[in-house]
Amino acid sequence: MFKNHPKGLLSAALANMGERFGFYTMMAILVLFLQAKFGLDGKNAGIIYSIFYALIYVLALVGGLIADKTRNYKGTILAGLFVMAGGYLLLSIPTQTPVPNKGLFLAFSCLALFMIAFGNGLFKGNLQALVGQMYDNEKYGKMRDSGFSLFYMFINVGAMFAPLIAPALRKWWLNSHGFNYEAGLPTLCHQILDKTKAMSAEATAKFAELAKEASLSGQAVPANEFSTFASDYLNVFTTGFHYAFGVAIIAMLISVAIYMTNRKGFPDPKSKVKAAAGAQTVEMSLQEVRQRIWALFAVYGVVIFFWFSFHQNGLTMTFFARDYTELKLFGMDIAVEHFQSANPFIVVFLTPVILGFFGWLRSKNMEPSTPKKIAIGMGIAALAFVVMTVVSKMSNLPLHSEIVGRSSVLVTPWLLIGTYFILTVAELFISPLGISFVSKVAPPHLQGLMQGGWLAATAIGNSLLVLGAVFYESISIWMTWALFAAACLISMFTMLFMLKWLERVAK
Repeated sequence: MFKNHPKGLLSAALANMGERFGFYTMMAILVLFLQAKFGLDGKNAGIIYSIFYALIYVLALVGGLIADKTRNYKGTILAGLFVMAGGYLLLSIPTQTPVPNKGLFLAFSCLALFMIAFGNGLFKGNLQALVGQMYDNEKYGKMRDSGFSLFYMFINVGAMFAPLIAPALRKWWLNSHGFNYEAGLPTLCHQILDKTKAMSAEATAKFAELAKEASLSGQAVPANEFSTFASDYLNVFTTGFHYAFGVAIIAMLISVAIYMTNRKGFPDPKSKVKAAAGAQTVEMSLQEVRQRIWALFAVYGVVIFFWFSFHQNGLTMTFFARDYTELKLFGMDIAVEHFQSANPFIVVFLTPVILGFFGWLRSKNMEPSTPKKIAIGMGIAALAFVVMTVVSKMSNLPLHSEIVGRSSVLVTPWLLIGTYFILTVAELFISPLGISFVSKVAPPHLQGLMQGGWLAATAIGNSLLVLGAVFYESISIWMTWALFAAACLISMFTMLFMLKWLERVAK
């Protein structure tokens, strides 16, 4: 599989695989943790989620600037791993739930999230730049797209297993304290404990029903013990999440070990730039540098709409799994977080197929250009949200404001699995190939900065994620998915409009 690729590719992919395992362990549970821990509604949890997700990519631009300025890519990457581990450590410390001081503990959690985002900024874009520099050698140049696809596949191995860890830990912790997992119960627990608002009879009856199901004893909870049960359940429920964050630390340390072991085998951008200064930078005129930068900015602008839609998988699609989806598959109970495994699982198993397909097209001199592949991917992403729109409309799902706990109308889990499948195909046309395009077009002395620019564009898309949470709680569910489909179609047509120019610049 790695034949005809530089030796450092596998080591870089494995180092990133451990980091992604930790990161996606966290992302699978983050918005659920914020709601269970602090009783936040979807909008406020979405604001924190979208700001955090945006910072991950904005700070990648800062990380790229630091690495380009110091020419110490390897040291910057290593520092990022340690800073991220520190953030996970803060999140892994179990604290009492309900929290005694909501503002203080929420600020503490946000500090930990900032550390993770900053560490990721130092790590992610610069490792991608390092991989791109491996393919600057003419011997490997034609394999750049497939190399980044392999890199992307291997890091998703970590992401594939990560969402399974949090539910397993939480279930073990709940069971050891006499409880079962009930997805809709934490929200009702916070309503029971909120003495400032009167709880409806319907919500109270639903709480009693779920509390009985959540007790391993199977006994009903007396009304005078509702508050005690709610406090106990929330405390045990969220402690399981804290332990899941601890698993991320272990994954980070594995990444550090792999990276340190193979560090000497990675390219040395510092010496490489010195050696190339007389050749490459002289040949590239100021006009060409500007043309390349403008082309990259154009692509950055287009992918904002894609990431705004695609990264709903950790926000509104997670809400949808919790609120509107039957949590049974092949007769077995499943957790909300399990759906987060679908995307990386499909990435791992579809990547060889897509690589083989593109390889076959390459052998026939029919392989589409990288910009064209990205445009196709955006059209595929639109199709995924069209599927969600149609099924949600046909199922006549109630407004989010009309449900208590979970909707009485539930859709099959295969809807989300199928949607994730289509979105993953789109992702394989866009994300690894977009990174490849940046590494190919970016001027040599701006590799880290331009990779950071790609991630910064993703950040802008992520900063808009909160709109999804607002739509989800305010309008019909089918209309929410239709808006995302429209965003992807806008991206596709804009990319097609610029196609000839982008292909000319990338030559």
